[in-house]
Amino acid sequence: MENRKITTKTVKNFLSNNAIIILILCLAIFVGFVADNFWKPANFKNLIINMSPRFIIACGVSGCLITKGTDLSAGRQVGLSACLAAMMLQSVDYAARALPWMPDIPWPVALVLVVLIMCVFGAINGCVIAFLKVPPFIATLGMQTIVYGLCSVITGNDPLGGFKSSYSQVALGALGPIPYLAIFAVLVGVYMLFLYNKTRHGKYMYAIGGNENAAQVAGVNVPATIIRIYVLASILYAVAGFLVGAKAGGASTATGLGYELEAIAACTIGGVSTNGGVGKVGGILIGVMVFEVLKICLQFLRVDPAYTFIAQGLVIIVAVALDLRKYLAKK
Repeated sequence: MENRKITTKTVKNFLSNNAIIILILCLAIFVGFVADNFWKPANFKNLIINMSPRFIIACGVSGCLITKGTDLSAGRQVGLSACLAAMMLQSVDYAARALPWMPDIPWPVALVLVVLIMCVFGAINGCVIAFLKVPPFIATLGMQTIVYGLCSVITGNDPLGGFKSSYSQVALGALGPIPYLAIFAVLVGVYMLFLYNKTRHGKYMYAIGGNENAAQVAGVNVPATIIRIYVLASILYAVAGFLVGAKAGGASTATGLGYELEAIAACTIGGVSTNGGVGKVGGILIGVMVFEVLKICLQFLRVDPAYTFIAQGLVIIVAVALDLRKYLAKK
């Protein structure tokens, strides 16, 4: 009898902790039966391509969440990164070049420049949160507005296109059957896996998320760790924005809109707690995949895009609610 109670409780906990994943998996199976071409290899390739930049963004947000913070500027930083990359990598013979004086530079150089520029915003976020003690929600919300304003100023609110082929190939090319975008995502995932599990920075990050005061007493340099987390987040947003611009074939001030909410939802679905101290890279990958599968399922069901946003919003609310439920249950 005792064993049966334990088994029943274990099953209930599993179902409640993974409710969204199970529901969307059931939805995918249903769509697979009622919609043509759902199980085609092309659809799986499309899923991988869509997941890749979103996974990189979610990895950036995850560190903020694990330390009981957040980053509402993520989407706008992705958008600014895409616009900066676009301005640097337009064809030299493109008539509407945003920077006609810019020499023809290789895309790796442009990527490094974009990363260096975006590091500044991450450092500011980290310093404001670590030293001025501004709540991460407020600090990154303010940064979100600042970055959007800067993006509007430097682009003049004009869409950017006319990319040279080498930049477009970053998103369109493949190494055999593996898209280049997936290779970028795998490299980021392996690095984050090592960083979170095998380094002092990872241990400090989880310690701060578990109990910041205890971590400080134990000798953890909390401000330095927080700054590193937000700088790394901005680096990942820069990489993701660079890839998003190449994938879309253009960039504008609207690029990256709402990406931060999808990233937070994906992290939460994948087990990264908004209450801090918990989260794994594998879980983040699952969360991103679940969120993208939901969008693909709704597209195959020909659901109006407006209702798609409603569904995504509900998933975000339910994911955070379930996370809070787990936290309260532990207390």
